[in-house]
Amino acid sequence: MIKKKKILIISRSFYPHNSPRSFRTTELVKEFSRLGHEVTLLTHKIDKVHSEFESQYNVKIKDLGKRFLPRIKIGHGNKFLNIFKRLLRRGLILLFVYPDIELMYLVNKSLKSEFDYDLLISIAVPHTTHWGVALSRNNNHQIAKIWVADCGDPFYLNIHDTFKKLFYLKYLEKWYSRKADYISIPFEGLKKYFFKEFDDKYKIIPQGFNFDNIKIFDGEINNKDTTFAYAGGFIKESRDPAKFFDFLLTIEKPFKFIIYNEQKEFTDPYKTKLGDKLVLRNYIPREKLIYELSKMDFLVNFEYNPTNQAPSKLIDYSFTKRPILLIKNESFDENLIKDFLLKNYTNQFIIDNIDRFNIKNVAQQFLELI
Repeated sequence: MIKKKKILIISRSFYPHNSPRSFRTTELVKEFSRLGHEVTLLTHKIDKVHSEFESQYNVKIKDLGKRFLPRIKIGHGNKFLNIFKRLLRRGLILLFVYPDIELMYLVNKSLKSEFDYDLLISIAVPHTTHWGVALSRNNNHQIAKIWVADCGDPFYLNIHDTFKKLFYLKYLEKWYSRKADYISIPFEGLKKYFFKEFDDKYKIIPQGFNFDNIKIFDGEINNKDTTFAYAGGFIKESRDPAKFFDFLLTIEKPFKFIIYNEQKEFTDPYKTKLGDKLVLRNYIPREKLIYELSKMDFLVNFEYNPTNQAPSKLIDYSFTKRPILLIKNESFDENLIKDFLLKNYTNQFIIDNIDRFNIKNVAQQFLELI
């Protein structure tokens, strides 16, 4: 019989939000509860939605409190006003991690009445979640026997940020790293983007998925035209689809490229050129997305750095049982794309040992740290 543990999870992202951090939080909460542990979640509570979740999964959800720092929104009005707003927003982010810095205060305040847990897991992004725990945790108020700071992405040494972070922010990352018992990261390649002096604290715990809930199309794939899809965000000059789009403009045979993405600045310039060959769709809930993707001939992923790429999308792709075309902009391979368009999937990308992403195994890795 499993000994019941008291577990506290802190995360800004949670069901019903549609993001990798939300999925991680939600699946961990469900699995720990399924195992019979006493689970408390600190998040931005939505009473109407989360009250039902509490009853269904036998967990306790507490509110982090009202967010008070306004976000600076860029509109479609005065051009010079928008330029000023962009500069102001960027300056506040660089100087003060604004507005995410408010989470440090909210977490610290919320933790003052929390104690006697066996395990505390704080989930970033934003990393200010960890700062709030570090601010609250001391010798007289440990909160939990073990604190694990979970990082899906690096902070100070993140090479994919548009602007390098100011030097003093590294001391905040080192401050919480010293206080945390462990720092969990999703795969080994990320360690180079964290401070080496804390190597003994890093634990590789991948993203977790409930394999039991996955439903895919089990009929015959018989699309009239070769149909392929991409689901996820784009990043200028790294996870950038421009080369792929430009190559598709040279393909005369009919095809359909379906994109689940709302970043129109990347897709609009090609929509008029590709016409009906390019189909643009908004984001949809993850489980529905996996089902829709399972109807494709193959799936596309844009790789921007193999050692620093969160595997969430690739795991979802693997669930669909469809071939995966991995596009590498630094070594763009036109022949590989032509093979896929001819339904030759010999060089498809395959994830080994997918069972390591099963939420049952992932939750056990956290429990073993107690």
